[in-house]
Amino acid sequence: MQDAKLSHVKAVILDWAGTVVDHGCIGPVAVFIEVFARHGVEVTTAQARKPMGLMKKDHVRAMTRDPGVAAVWRDVHGRDPDEKDVDAMYLLTEPLMVGCIAAHADPIPGALDAVAAFRAMGLPVGSTTGYTRPMMDIMTREAAARGYVPDTMVCSSDVPAGRPSPFMCYKAALDLAVYPFWEMVKIGDTVSDVAEGKNAGMWTIGLTLRGNEMGLTEAELAALPQAEKAARLAGIEARLTAAGADFLAPDLAACPAVVAGIEARIARGERPGGE
Repeated sequence: MQDAKLSHVKAVILDWAGTVVDHGCIGPVAVFIEVFARHGVEVTTAQARKPMGLMKKDHVRAMTRDPGVAAVWRDVHGRDPDEKDVDAMYLLTEPLMVGCIAAHADPIPGALDAVAAFRAMGLPVGSTTGYTRPMMDIMTREAAARGYVPDTMVCSSDVPAGRPSPFMCYKAALDLAVYPFWEMVKIGDTVSDVAEGKNAGMWTIGLTLRGNEMGLTEAELAALPQAEKAARLAGIEARLTAAGADFLAPDLAACPAVVAGIEARIARGERPGGE
């Protein structure tokens, strides 16, 4: 069934890091930690990961509003971080991010096969990202060299606001010339990916195993004890479900089967969100 052309699902919209490339969404985390360190503030990996998927300046801003980060900032600077601090840190973020992207463009196992399966189902493959256009100029080049070229790519800097707003999904739909939104599927590995798809009125699939929420390289994931993996997955599944994901899948490789199931649901008259 997964090789059959679909009649109801019109397109899939994929996130980038942690979904198609960069197993564990490793690349951005070190950059955010370094940016805050340059301002004398030590942040944890968890604090750097929590806003993942947002436009990168929004990500910096969200980190300054984390109670733990704000408390350390007050200890160091004697005041709360403000918008000038956000501006200053973002000026550091962009060049550091551009510098690290090429090293984190390898496809996640099974991702390219999934993209091929979507296309065999007759689906165009769109993409959205919290990266800005200068960052994606590098990422798209590196990903293409490794075999991944989506049919459209929309950056947070291309639209009035990034995630969780639906504007990148809207632009992707325009680029692909497909509608209605409730016959499209947004797939990503973060809470903000799910929110983006929900706000666009699309079906959403949250990825649990190989993306930002698990936050491990392929080697680290392979070495993770099964009991710890199960415990982590339970928490990840709870977070993505609470965010409103219509479906969960371990990784993109599992998604063609989920999309085939969505095809059947639409045929029965179902809508995203259980409507």
